[in-house]
Amino acid sequence: MNPTRPQDFLLSAAAGTRVVVRYRIEGGFTDALGDLLSAAAGSCTVRTRQSDVVIPLELVVAAKAVPPPPPRRSARSVL
Repeated sequence: MNPTRPQDFLLSAAAGTRVVVRYRIEGGFTDALGDLLSAAAGSCTVRTRQSDVVIPLELVVAAKAVPPPPPRRSARSVL
């Protein structure tokens, strides 16, 4: 296993990669799950289901690629 810093992973990941990023917030941690839009020296941007989240890389504690979401189930028909 090749341990890399999560910041290095984000900087090397291709735009469009589906990722989960754990980062520090006041009082604890939170996660952003979505598509990586960009990553530069100071921050990365993840498009979640709700909004684009800009995360300072200095706050990132973990990051990894994740598989695409499962397909949505169709509505059940009522008999």
